[in-house]
Amino acid sequence: MTQTTETLAQNYARDLMRVVKASPSSYHAAAHVRDRLTGQGFEVLDEAQAWDLVPGGRYVIVRDGAVMAFVLPKTVAGTGGSTSGASDAPVFRVIGAHTDSPAFKLAPKSDFTNAGAAQVGVEIYGGPLLNSWLDRELVFAGRLALRDGSTVLASTGPVGRIPQLAIHLDRGVNDGLKLDKQRHTQPVVGLEPVELEKLLAQSAGVDPEDVLGHDIYTCAAQEPALFGAHNEFLASPRLDNLVSVHAGMRAIEKLTDPTDIAVLAAFDHEEVGSGTRSGACGPMLAQVTERIVYGMASAWGYEGHERNTYMRSLAGSVCVSSDTGHAVHPNYPEHHDPRITPLLGRGPLLKLNAQQRYASDAVGTAVWAQACEDAGVAYQDFVSNNNMPCGSTIGPLTATRLGMTTVDVGAPLWSMHSAREMIAISDVADTVAVLSAFVRP
Repeated sequence: MTQTTETLAQNYARDLMRVVKASPSSYHAAAHVRDRLTGQGFEVLDEAQAWDLVPGGRYVIVRDGAVMAFVLPKTVAGTGGSTSGASDAPVFRVIGAHTDSPAFKLAPKSDFTNAGAAQVGVEIYGGPLLNSWLDRELVFAGRLALRDGSTVLASTGPVGRIPQLAIHLDRGVNDGLKLDKQRHTQPVVGLEPVELEKLLAQSAGVDPEDVLGHDIYTCAAQEPALFGAHNEFLASPRLDNLVSVHAGMRAIEKLTDPTDIAVLAAFDHEEVGSGTRSGACGPMLAQVTERIVYGMASAWGYEGHERNTYMRSLAGSVCVSSDTGHAVHPNYPEHHDPRITPLLGRGPLLKLNAQQRYASDAVGTAVWAQACEDAGVAYQDFVSNNNMPCGSTIGPLTATRLGMTTVDVGAPLWSMHSAREMIAISDVADTVAVLSAFVRP
């Protein structure tokens, strides 16, 4: 990297670090994006109310742990006030991402004691690298549902830890660590009985008696940090997928009057299959895009032809599904394709899979390649080793739900699904640059 590029990359990395620290759960991440965008002039929309959209408007919506934001053009090419239904339909350029990460979720009636230690019961959320959560201080964060029907965000300090058994009591541990997912993953939170839900209520400033439900997850307490001989790396919790949430937010936060409708769609629950009201399998993106097309019919000149216009809008739209991917691990190169070898610090990934675990095809590839060219950023191809099952993300789900051309991409990581993942900071900056070029072609 040149000095100028290094400084820019460090600035983006430090901004990402601020996002991570503000986002110990998906609910915090959605709220943080909303608050940051409103600080840039975005208007908060309520899904339960009518929307009064205007040309050139910028809006943001939060649903549970998901957040969507969009920027409207002042005019749409070819609509010209026509009411014949023959005008061009508005086109969406969607940045897809997700706000959740693998973790442990607090179970109901969670407090118990064992061998003189106060512990809390948890369920495994997603597919974490279990051993990476050992011997780390943990915060508990998420949302509390209150008696009056409202929800509040809650986050404790570092109160939990999953201590590993000493090597003296498990002499074969270095020959292969095997954790029982039930018995060996319950965090210790004290020596005296602890009512964790009370601590959470106190952190949110509410009466514990008013808390009727919770969605609470663990997050490693250690803050993100730059490191490496030249500070070229970032170690952090929840890089998968706050890297993409951050990049998408940076791409649209100062965007005004784009050519097409720019959308950031950051879903929740990707790590557990996306099948929720705030996940990519749910109706949120379809509902938001439809409300936009219907709401702008008069201003953009296709009133009376809204349904047909919406169908044509989806047919002409593109989603860049941005989720982190795997760089070749220097200690395990045999786990990767022997010829397609993406590396840290060499640019974001184009993710391809013949079984359509990723949605990228030739058309989507061309869109991505053009955005990279416009941004002056090189990208890398990624395919899985044929002997390794390929993961998936929101791309195929978005393509299936809405029929948009969709391309799966993402910044390369090491230690994906660890409690503390690792990225090259130049890839953070490059991801921001390409997504910014994509929403303003």
